[in-house]
Amino acid sequence: MKFGFIAHPTSVSLKRYVKMLDLVERGSRDLQTGYDPAIWRRENLVPFLDFGTIRSPAGSTAEGVVHYLPLTAEEMLTSAREVQERIFTGIDAMREQGAELVGLGGFTSIIGRRGLHTAERASLPVTSGNSLTAYAAYRGLHQVFDWLRLDPAQARVAVVGYPGSISLALAKLLLEMGCQLDLVHRPGADSRRLMAYLPEARDGQVQLFDSMEAVYERTRILVSATSSGSVIDEARLLPGSIVMDIALPRDIRPAEPRRNDVIVIDGGHMTGTPRIKLGGESLSMAIKQQINGCLAETMVLALEGRAECYSIGRDLPPQKVLESGEIAERHGFEAFPLATYGERLNGELVAGLRRYHRTFKSAPARGPMDRERGVDTGEGRRTRTLERYRRHINPMMADFLHYMHCDQVFERAEACTLTDTEGRDYLDMVAGYGCLNLGHNPQCVTGAVQEYIGRLGPNFVQYVSLPQETAKLAETLCDIAPGAMERVFFSNSGTEAVEAALKQARAANPRPRFVYADNSYHGKTLGALSVTGREKHREHFRPLIPDCESVPFGDSGALREALASGDVCAFIVEPIQGEGGVHVPPLGYLSDVQRICHETGTLLVVDEIQTGMARTGRLFACEWEGIEPDILVLSKSLSGGLIPIGATLSRTDIWDAAYGTADRFLAHTSTFGGCNLASVAGFATIEGIREQGLAEHAEKLGGYFKSELERVAASYPFVSEIRGRGLMLAVQFDNDFTGAVEACAREFGTRLPGDWHLTYRFFPDDVKEHLTTAMDRMEESLAEMFCMRFVTKLNNDHRILTFVTANSSTVIRIQPPLVITREEVERFVQAFATACDDMSTFLN
Repeated sequence: MKFGFIAHPTSVSLKRYVKMLDLVERGSRDLQTGYDPAIWRRENLVPFLDFGTIRSPAGSTAEGVVHYLPLTAEEMLTSAREVQERIFTGIDAMREQGAELVGLGGFTSIIGRRGLHTAERASLPVTSGNSLTAYAAYRGLHQVFDWLRLDPAQARVAVVGYPGSISLALAKLLLEMGCQLDLVHRPGADSRRLMAYLPEARDGQVQLFDSMEAVYERTRILVSATSSGSVIDEARLLPGSIVMDIALPRDIRPAEPRRNDVIVIDGGHMTGTPRIKLGGESLSMAIKQQINGCLAETMVLALEGRAECYSIGRDLPPQKVLESGEIAERHGFEAFPLATYGERLNGELVAGLRRYHRTFKSAPARGPMDRERGVDTGEGRRTRTLERYRRHINPMMADFLHYMHCDQVFERAEACTLTDTEGRDYLDMVAGYGCLNLGHNPQCVTGAVQEYIGRLGPNFVQYVSLPQETAKLAETLCDIAPGAMERVFFSNSGTEAVEAALKQARAANPRPRFVYADNSYHGKTLGALSVTGREKHREHFRPLIPDCESVPFGDSGALREALASGDVCAFIVEPIQGEGGVHVPPLGYLSDVQRICHETGTLLVVDEIQTGMARTGRLFACEWEGIEPDILVLSKSLSGGLIPIGATLSRTDIWDAAYGTADRFLAHTSTFGGCNLASVAGFATIEGIREQGLAEHAEKLGGYFKSELERVAASYPFVSEIRGRGLMLAVQFDNDFTGAVEACAREFGTRLPGDWHLTYRFFPDDVKEHLTTAMDRMEESLAEMFCMRFVTKLNNDHRILTFVTANSSTVIRIQPPLVITREEVERFVQAFATACDDMSTFLN
């Protein structure tokens, strides 16, 4: 059976979208056939979509077209009778094209309150699709109740737009579920007549309201399907409210700014599953998601061969609504996923509103009960963590990890293994970005901390007394560090340690400029950011500290030129650029750097935040070339990753020049820096690294690890390099998409009717420049997306955690705990080889 469908834009912007497509389509015909006045004439309906042959999993087929009536609902209201005549004309045209059934979308089915009149006068059977629209909303509400763990029998739901056909059908279905209903109707309606639509036995479950005023103060779940639009003021809803907005135009009037404690769900939509094929799909892609229920119902009726007026009039019996859903599901349509303003709705967002809804479904206890949330299961704990993180910490990060399928929550950690809330073990190859050189919860550190706390050792006594453990750690650091280090300033993080180094250098060597390396990473506080060589971290925080200049990493000639002026206070450098992509400088570069700095009177600040504490096969990476820094900064694994700590080491003469007077000895301090507890952890970490021989282990196992990765990578040209030293390694991906987007545009320009290459030639120059820039950036993003797929695959297929570096999303870091075993390394190599093979459909 062939069907037609008459849609209309639900907003001015969508109307303009259709107008744009119409202009492109007519322009394409004009380019193909030459100018013809018939192309540029007024149309009653705008052709929009031809599905071709639709094939359902039930073995049925149908054909269909969608045409647009280019008027918004507001415009239709101003001339209802004229619009209805246009609808009849459109139905007649579709009949002439072979249609046997016509669906009326949104407002076109009720314009002038003449749905039944339309069915009587139309030359073909028509359907509004309201049955399937109501079913989709009904199923969506079921899902909302599940996400909230809300018992429908204890739920209060406001149905706005009663007794319209969709609202009435939903009211009946919700009453059967046991819900308490607030029915919102137009002012002046007869209450007895309104109640007559419902079964008498349900009277005790229903209250009538002729406005939203009282509902705003009492109801948190609302479903709305009026023909008026903008009847619900989002700003006035109770916190935790969820609105299922089925209306076209929308019934919700958004607040400014938008609220994050209210969720608006696009109601009444169906999505085609992979089991149904909508015409000529390409690359398994078709317009299948968030299909309005009215269009979906028309499709399934055609697939059923039922040319009948299925959903016309006010009374849609519940059994008919449920029947429409059963038919739709048989043919491959479902009411999920739900969406909010067109974007897929993450159920965790809805679950995050549970605290506003006090009645929860009961369930068999599986463990200790959370008084607030219900049953304590692994999935429940994960969900609650995601809710809290998204709402109170960083919603974009939560969405990113969800997008990457990497949003697990861990509850236990030991050595190189993390265990999630479901009891699944993961191999950790990130190790807190270099914080966990001794692994998770190393006994040598946790035991020392527990012992110190157990004997009630004093912690925050700095600046009122002399902290004993901190003094011990300072002495140890000065003993083991390269160079003549004698003073240590303690802080809480790497970026704080860098800040302290910059201040100390400036005070000790009062020259105006700092020099740093391109592609470096030293932290994100303002001073550290000023000497970080990655623009994406810096651009939103300007102006930064002035007189900071970068030079290419690994280029001693460029450094000599930059320092020749004699006005540079300090040069800060990483022995290996970690976040920059694990770039190892040429042999001899660091020696040249030290010599140039000494010759020009420039202080050399070496950032060992990631490379220190045995990561590269030496206790400090600068030891590979015998470097003796003027200032050395440490953090990350200094405490075994157990307690925040940072350390800035310097020679006595530098410290004295900066702080060695009565006026300046407290010029730089930190409330939490230098506490005894962190120092106990730091001292135990150093001892643990020494006793376990982790520097030697990192050198030996890291060499084997790198060679094995290189062996695998040799077969896959999209892996361009394995870099690093010791157990600080990286995989550089180079899957080249250069020219792909342009080729796509050219292919479409060639295949579409007409001469679109000629059209492009007459685009304004600035438009073409912006398009070129956008295409280039899109191609870069495709390369980054390819790399991130490896992160996802290793996580989901092999339960191995990896991540990209901060400065490059085409580099996967490999920085496992230094206690990693050869067997664990081989597990990673095998997983990496499998992932490479899986992703090798296209080779460069």
